[in-house]
Amino acid sequence: MAIPQLLVHDKGDNVGVVVVEDLRAGTEMLCVVTEDNSDFKLVAEQDVPIGHKIALSDLAPDDTVVKYGEDIGRIVETVTKGGHVHVHNLKTKRW
Repeated sequence: MAIPQLLVHDKGDNVGVVVVEDLRAGTEMLCVVTEDNSDFKLVAEQDVPIGHKIALSDLAPDDTVVKYGEDIGRIVETVTKGGHVHVHNLKTKRW
């Protein structure tokens, strides 16, 4: 059985979490949706550290980021599908 590189917690999420060390740009990741154990493939656009997020679709400024089925913030810089989502392009809506 293949080991997933990206976990998506809820079917409504638009980001997944990298769960392996040394994920490199160009890697075709096995992505698993933990809600229903379904899977899909996605190519990483950049090197992404473990624990960081990857966009499951193109995200534009002011788009809401959904993880665990919850709003975790908004995009402040365009992110393409497979792109790294972190503090450089994701900000809280609290302030």
